[in-house]
Amino acid sequence: MIGRDGRLGWDAREGAAELRGALLRLRRTTGLPVAFGGLLHADGRRLRIAELSGAATAALDGLAISTGSGLGGKCLALSRPCAVTDYPSARHITHEYDGPVSAEGLRSVIAVPVVVRRKVRGVLYGALRDALPIGERVFDAAVAAARDVEQALAVRDAAPAREAGAPSWDEVRRAQGELRDLAPQVDDPELRERLLAVCGRLASAAPPPDPRPAVALAPRERDVLAAVATGATNAVAAERLGLRPETVKAYLRSAMRKLGAHTRLEAVVTARAAGVLR
Repeated sequence: MIGRDGRLGWDAREGAAELRGALLRLRRTTGLPVAFGGLLHADGRRLRIAELSGAATAALDGLAISTGSGLGGKCLALSRPCAVTDYPSARHITHEYDGPVSAEGLRSVIAVPVVVRRKVRGVLYGALRDALPIGERVFDAAVAAARDVEQALAVRDAAPAREAGAPSWDEVRRAQGELRDLAPQVDDPELRERLLAVCGRLASAAPPPDPRPAVALAPRERDVLAAVATGATNAVAAERLGLRPETVKAYLRSAMRKLGAHTRLEAVVTARAAGVLR
């Protein structure tokens, strides 16, 4: 069932910058006139079209897509890319969304899922205003754009949830040191022994110091990694840092090489473990 509901608590807003950057790159690399997309609602069944690039109307803006409905709903249900050459006459999709699609003048459309840890988190669309087959180059570019969003979301998911109030191990160690210093000042021997026992348990629970040697990253490499750690794509990181996207890629590749990482997510996690990124 389609609908627009401003009251719904869409939890996908944090991915807006990543989506926007991916859609712009998709259009730039393929020449597609229109690209759009969105991330899933918290209920896991509906998706809202939250980002439009190249659209001539607002017909698709805020459109809610249900799993199994239309091309995007089919993509959500099957967790794989789907395409139609002529949307209004396509026989293998349902047609709840023909009105908005026709209002925008779209004919040939591809939908690619954004999948993070085997869960579909959103859909990216690319479209032509003519009934032409989607070529392999466009297909590959759409899949690559979705992968960029997936990596950004994976990095964001891995970010430490400090806002939830979970203390760091440094804070635990400081608390343990304070208890150890206070214990000798307690006159009650039984209470003093209990405090020292708690100190011992805290000391044994904390992980040992990381034996790996420190990694020396250049300031700009740390800047790029810090941006990536927030979920930023290369394009978004370049905009934040005042660099060219190609320069961001070069810094990121250099940092990954120094960290022995093979993916952006692994680079962020390794940098945090090595203490060069907070």
